[in-house]
Amino acid sequence: EDESEEEPKLKYERLSNGVTEILQKDAASCMTVHEKFLALGTHYGKVYLLDVQGNITQKFDVSPVKINQISLDESGEHMGVCSEDGKVQVFGLYSAEEFHETFDCPIKIVAVHPHFVRSHFKQFVTGGKKLLLYERGWMNRWKPSVLHEGEGNIRNVKWRGHLIAWANNMGVKILDMISKQRITNVPRDDISLRPDMYPCSLCWKDNLTLIIGWGNSVKICSVKERHACEMRDLPNRYVEIVFQFATEFYISGLAPICDQLIILSYVKEISEKMEVECCARPRLDIVQPLPESCEEISSDALTVRGFQENECRDYHLEYSEGESLFYIISPRDVVVAKERDQDDHIDWLLEKKKYEEALMAAEISQKTIKKHKILDIGLAYINHLVEKGDYDLAARKCQKILGKNTELWEFEVYKFKEIGQLKAISHYLPRRDPVLKPLIYEMVLHEFLESDYEGFATLIKEWPGDLYNNTIIVQAVLDHLKKDPQNRTLLRTLAELYTYDQRYGRALEIYLTLRHKDVFQLIHKHNLFSSIRDKIVLLMDFDAEKAVDMLLDNEDKISIDRVVEELESRPELQHVYLHKLFKRDHHKGQRYHEKQISLYAEYDRPNLLPFLRDSTHCPLEKALEICQQRNFVEETVYLLSRMGNSRSALKMIMEELQDVDKAIEFAKEQDDGELWEDLILYSIDKPPFITGLLNNIGTHVDPILLIHRIKEGMEIPNLRDSLVKILQDYNLQILLREGCKKILVADSLSLLKKMHRTQMKGVLVDEENICESCLSPILPSDASRSFNVVVFHCRHMFHKECLPVSNTVSPVQFCNICSAKHRGPGSAILEMKK
Repeated sequence: EDESEEEPKLKYERLSNGVTEILQKDAASCMTVHEKFLALGTHYGKVYLLDVQGNITQKFDVSPVKINQISLDESGEHMGVCSEDGKVQVFGLYSAEEFHETFDCPIKIVAVHPHFVRSHFKQFVTGGKKLLLYERGWMNRWKPSVLHEGEGNIRNVKWRGHLIAWANNMGVKILDMISKQRITNVPRDDISLRPDMYPCSLCWKDNLTLIIGWGNSVKICSVKERHACEMRDLPNRYVEIVFQFATEFYISGLAPICDQLIILSYVKEISEKMEVECCARPRLDIVQPLPESCEEISSDALTVRGFQENECRDYHLEYSEGESLFYIISPRDVVVAKERDQDDHIDWLLEKKKYEEALMAAEISQKTIKKHKILDIGLAYINHLVEKGDYDLAARKCQKILGKNTELWEFEVYKFKEIGQLKAISHYLPRRDPVLKPLIYEMVLHEFLESDYEGFATLIKEWPGDLYNNTIIVQAVLDHLKKDPQNRTLLRTLAELYTYDQRYGRALEIYLTLRHKDVFQLIHKHNLFSSIRDKIVLLMDFDAEKAVDMLLDNEDKISIDRVVEELESRPELQHVYLHKLFKRDHHKGQRYHEKQISLYAEYDRPNLLPFLRDSTHCPLEKALEICQQRNFVEETVYLLSRMGNSRSALKMIMEELQDVDKAIEFAKEQDDGELWEDLILYSIDKPPFITGLLNNIGTHVDPILLIHRIKEGMEIPNLRDSLVKILQDYNLQILLREGCKKILVADSLSLLKKMHRTQMKGVLVDEENICESCLSPILPSDASRSFNVVVFHCRHMFHKECLPVSNTVSPVQFCNICSAKHRGPGSAILEMKK
């Protein structure tokens, strides 16, 4: 019933079926829980055995009055029952074994030995005014013995292993059944509370840990072994209180849950209308014990039937250790509390609309959850996002949640269509494994085509062409183009659709019309060179540089002649193509070199002269005619000089260009004395030309020839500077000659010394050397014999008698081998005699 954002730790349900029938006519007084069944005692003296769903399996009429306590051994085969009229019964559920006794006072407590099924543990205790232990002895007789008396009625007993804990009016005692010694006494904190109205709650967490709850005080006691040196007359065990704290309300029951505690609390509150104290709903709290306090983990108020009339003693808390089930017993109701599992956790998350967390929890625990399916949670999450209006996130989650389920995908797409949000889901539709029906994709494309051309174009680009019927979409685009024929987005998209459909010719036409950058990529990718034979002009108009590169790279597919023919009507483009062709190879387009002269002259004069220089197939007469017609002086000069008419070329430079420097440069290149003479004759009456000649002629022609021809009295600009420069140039030439001479003499001397050193070195002659003439060893085998050997600086060796006789009168001999090979003669350096 907690409406807060914090998730509860337990879930609750009423024990119904047979329990409902019982409590309509009777009231529950006590209950004991076994892992296999439940045992319920009533105010009318009945004991019912129930299954875990609350169905009645067995019924016992024990007494006409209230059943105070039911006890079961660990096996669940023996039961002890005591009632308000003093009756005590211990009997076997599956055997004829039975004990009956009636006391003269109400018996509040009975507890059978946990291992009662074993023959040597046939023991049980009862609690009224005394705590009696019954043991079966000789001849199957039951022998009673008093364990404790004198401190009021025994209110509660819990037997675990060899330890019995009981509570009376004064406090809680623990008895060790092995040594038959009482090992502790834990006094009651608040003695003002009536022990019959606020009874003590006891439970064993394990064989050595006892939890005590009385009034509003909780104590957790640990039974420990006493050290041998401390025993003396003391019991061999003692009890240490490890945790102790107070609660906000009165305690009706206790149970352990892991390292925490569950406390059933009786609550009183002040009524606003009556302004009197009244009973409120009991609470079930989970707390974490601390040494002197506790931390509340969760707290739930329980709506049990008739809670307004109940007292603290009317509530009991029993638990099943193996299954973490906790039973809250009241006279008119039995409620079962269970630890929440992952299914419950997911239920709570879904209830709080935390779908993302619920989906994550289901994925983590998909092997353990039983109630929920990941897909169902995911679909609920998508619906929630759609209801919120977060369409994009809902569509994105479809990818993960719907996975490869094509039916669910199609269902969700139609749902998005109904709310007008097909665009939101379009980007997340599966495109491979799985693939939906073509109709789905066509429906989305039509939606975009009606309202968003750019989005439509994006989908066509991103989606594979086999997802939809291409013909249908092409027709739809054509219908829209009738309304807007110049829409570039639609045209570009139509070209892509034609490409998917392998109608490359139509796609190419559109790309060329749009001047689209992908046109060249399309041609290369799909080898469309046959389709562009009649579209070369369009390609060149779009991007001449790329088009020419592509055409030249694919000459085998589109010939040079075909390209030139197609460009005949566009000579400026023809020139671009032929120029690039000439740059790549001077010979491939040789048949068009004559045509290129006119093209260069018309569209690219700066490159005309380089073309004339580099081309070996250009008709010079035709070129000269064109250049003279257009008065291209530089080109005409070059052609005249190339045709051997240097004098005309020089004359043209002097008369047309009037550039003395260029004329001098031309004369230097030709290196012809007659040209220099013509140049001097032409310049002799032109003072500026004379100055230019004086400044540049000195290294090619004797300046005196020019100076002698200058008319007396002619004013020549900067004559003095020119004469000084001539003298300086002459002086520089003399200095250069002298410097070169010194260097030459020094080098000659250095080489002479090196040769002398080399010729002064000794030459090794041993048994391995042979005569180059007779090829026998140069040294005789008999060292005592006399011999003559001639050795040259080239390391060739001869016997004196084997050396050919020189024809010259000179006493110097030369190596015949080196002389024959023109490697330079080697004079004999040593004549060895012995």
